[in-house]
Parts: sequence; C-alpha cells; structure tokens
Amino acid sequence: MNRRQLLDRIESLVAQEHELRTRVQAGQLSPTEEQVKIRQLEAALDQSWDLLRRRHACRDTGQDPDSVTPRSRANIEGYLQ
Repeated sequence: MNRRQLLDRIESLVAQEHELRTRVQAGQLSPTEEQVKIRQLEAALDQSWDLLRRRHACRDTGQDPDSVTPRSRANIEGYLQ
C-alpha cells in the first residue's frame, strides 16, 4: 500500500466513524452496536497510522518504505499510551 492509498484508507475510516456517530444520534443504530463497530474502526485506524509512521521513518532514513508491512492489530493494541 503506497502513501496515497494509506491516506485514502485513513480518510475513509474516519468518515465511517463519523457516519456511525450520526446514525446513533439519529436512532438508527444502538449505542452497543456503535461501540463494537467503533472499536473495529479504531483498531484499523491505529494500524493504518502505525504503518504510515513506519513508512515515513524508513523513507527518512534512506530505506525503502515499500518494505514495511502492517503490524498485527494485537501488536498495535498492546502499545503503552
């Protein structure tokens, strides 16, 4: 996934998150359903942002950013805040 594709993915995930929140406010989705879906979206966003940051780090150090592969969600969710 190149930089543009990754940014497009992040933008799409953010739009989906906003759509979910709108649907809850309109009564089209229960808060419980929203929580499950939001957790999934947040995990995908975290994974995408991690990949983008790691690609930039590779590029900045003269390495090939295309050599970077996504980390597992479990790995990313285990990061300390």
